[in-house]
Amino acid sequence: MLGSTRTRQPSDRTLATRPVLLRRISLGMLAGLLIQYGLGMIVNLYVSVPVRDHGSGMLTAVGRALANGPAALTVHAALGLLLILGAVNLVVRALIQRQRLVAWLSAAALLAIVGAAASGAAFVGSGADGDSLAMALLTGVALLCYAVNLFALGPGRPDRAAPRP
Repeated sequence: MLGSTRTRQPSDRTLATRPVLLRRISLGMLAGLLIQYGLGMIVNLYVSVPVRDHGSGMLTAVGRALANGPAALTVHAALGLLLILGAVNLVVRALIQRQRLVAWLSAAALLAIVGAAASGAAFVGSGADGDSLAMALLTGVALLCYAVNLFALGPGRPDRAAPRP
């Protein structure tokens, strides 16, 4: 059969374990955001943003934070960029797996993370307390979205729910 192509159908086990990756990514994002939240508090309380960064734009603020900011600010900015990439990854994977609720929640979390990043860059530029508050509140929104993802995706391993015959 030279001209025929054989397509492989996914097994029941493969279909049942697909949400496992979405759960793992959601949990990883939740943990990453908690670490980011703690780093943000450290930066807010103990790090002085260089005067030359006041009044700079968003991309300039992020670039300077990564290139020559205080160590805590550099780690905070780098982790923020990684969280944005992780959030995009989760949205795409949820869409591919046709997990609509998870896709919507993950998209909302992505928007919250991007909003928090914009507020963080504005905070670096202005030092305004409102920007810091917006960053914290948007992080809380993203945390809530990922926590609901974990609930919506159900238990970790479907084969452990029922005893085997």
